[in-house]
Amino acid sequence: MDRLWALAMEPASLWLFAVVLVAATVRGFTGFGAGLVFLPFGGALIGPRAAVIVMWTIDTLPTLPILLPALRHADYRSVLPAAAAAAIAVPLGAHVLTSLDPTLFRWGVSTLVLALALLLFSGLRFTGPRRPGSAFGVGLVSGFLGGATQLSGPPLVLYWMSGTETAAQVRANLIVFFAFSTVVSGLAYFANDLFTAEALMRAALAAPIYLAGILLGQRLFTLAPERLFRAVAITIIVAAAILALPVFDGALR
Repeated sequence: MDRLWALAMEPASLWLFAVVLVAATVRGFTGFGAGLVFLPFGGALIGPRAAVIVMWTIDTLPTLPILLPALRHADYRSVLPAAAAAAIAVPLGAHVLTSLDPTLFRWGVSTLVLALALLLFSGLRFTGPRRPGSAFGVGLVSGFLGGATQLSGPPLVLYWMSGTETAAQVRANLIVFFAFSTVVSGLAYFANDLFTAEALMRAALAAPIYLAGILLGQRLFTLAPERLFRAVAITIIVAAAILALPVFDGALR
């Protein structure tokens, strides 16, 4: 208990809780994006591996308020092939996580997040047919990124948002996909011995804040016009990717 209290009072933890609230609000609003917002900052504050485990842990049970409604609206002809492919690729990504240099890892994550977010913001559209094979291919890419960085969302967001699906449909697909991929990535992290007591304690402290943010984001989604769904989420993600580059460590710390 003393260690838990000490972690809660660290300056890094106070910043971490603020980032968790923003990340969870984005997740509740869009169905994705928590990792995009949290991991670059979390990696700067507590290290990339600990940040990945904190993100995975708080993105489990606290997401039930958005998962249960999404189960009724997801397009399983697209979601299931993507989830199956992610299950294949996640272990490879998790293995990469254990072997990369932390600073290089953070540069790669932030650069990748920024590039994918800018693609989404640019209005790029996928005009091909929505076949199981194409969903499977996107799922492979997403699974690898998810295992290595917990950032499996951007390829799937680009795929689903670039077609004719409504914001509600895209959001439901993402939420259900992440429910599947969370189970697989958790097994991969356990197999690679990435769980630590300190990371789990930080997650326990952050989980109530994450739940509050999820509920806030869900409420905002029901109130916002559909045209804001894309612009708000991508703008936040671009800002997070830029500010979380390692060159800003001095300011963040």
